[in-house]
Amino acid sequence: METTWNQVNASPFTNSAVPSASSVESSGSFNEILVTSLLGTILTVMCLVGVVGNVYTLVVMNISVRVTGSMYVYIVNLALADLLYLSTIPFVVCTYFVKDWYFGDIGCRILFSLDFLTMHASIFILTIMSTERYLAVVKPLDTFGRSRHYRRTVTCAVWMVSFLLALPTMIMIDLKTNVHNGVEKRMCHPTWQIKAYKVYLTVLFNTCILAPGIVIGFLYIRLARTYWMSQTTVFTTKEMNRCPKQKVLYMIFSIVLTYWACFLPFWLWQLLSIYYFGHGKLSHKTMVYINFIVTCLAYSNSCINPFLYTLLTKNYKEYLKGRPKSCVGFKRKFNRHSSQRSVSSGSHPYTETLTIMHLKGVTDACNV
Repeated sequence: METTWNQVNASPFTNSAVPSASSVESSGSFNEILVTSLLGTILTVMCLVGVVGNVYTLVVMNISVRVTGSMYVYIVNLALADLLYLSTIPFVVCTYFVKDWYFGDIGCRILFSLDFLTMHASIFILTIMSTERYLAVVKPLDTFGRSRHYRRTVTCAVWMVSFLLALPTMIMIDLKTNVHNGVEKRMCHPTWQIKAYKVYLTVLFNTCILAPGIVIGFLYIRLARTYWMSQTTVFTTKEMNRCPKQKVLYMIFSIVLTYWACFLPFWLWQLLSIYYFGHGKLSHKTMVYINFIVTCLAYSNSCINPFLYTLLTKNYKEYLKGRPKSCVGFKRKFNRHSSQRSVSSGSHPYTETLTIMHLKGVTDACNV
């Protein structure tokens, strides 16, 4: 059971942090040094880029978008979750190089569970943001009055649920000391039975990947369809180009594709490992290389998120410049246009309502 856990842990941190006997024996080999140096370098670069990007996001969000941004609370919490997730990288790199665990029993419990906590918090917040973007388009009047207090309450609930899902990992782990070739090595070991661990990991796959992925995919497909219809059937003047369809669709597809690309391979590898490759069907070297790839993919999500949610959004750049003119001008012109039509076309209130609802969604997208 311990061998299965050491090779196939449920987070990138635990995969790399627990030294095995084979790694101790080969610690002086050229291949081992090369792999360790390469992984350490890549993770260090990811940590620096991710921390700088997320700190930059927090600073700019607090300075420029705190009052006007409807997604302010969610983006801030997403950046905080990414920072916590990236904070495990120094411990991963340290453990890779020294082949030992120096952070005690409390370090095992906190740092191992921190992966699950931040991973769930990030994905849950992403799902909530996607849901609100969708509702802001299809039901703008229902979401218009939601306050920042409401969003803070929702994020508190997200962190609580994420903590409860990570709590078993915090409880079911212990620090043990082994002696190999006269060298004392400390390792974090689980106290799970293998069947219970399989059930737990399967549940986490559903809560962290499958269910949010289905929801996000469904919402963004519907959202893309709504934007397409609103621009092809409602309003086709140059004012609509101020908030272009391409920008919205690119952002949507980038979020969805990055989400799946970063986390799905990692979790599929975990499930395949415990259900199919847990009894020596793959060599230790092969499993190390696969862990190397999926670990880097998982951590890369926290580096990419700041760019997807802030730097690649046109209206966010306008906030940075302090001149959010284009979308403001669009909404002003739309208000005048809709007022004129409400007088001249009073016999078609249903059509006018649909028009306002569609364009309300477009203007709301400009306020992300």
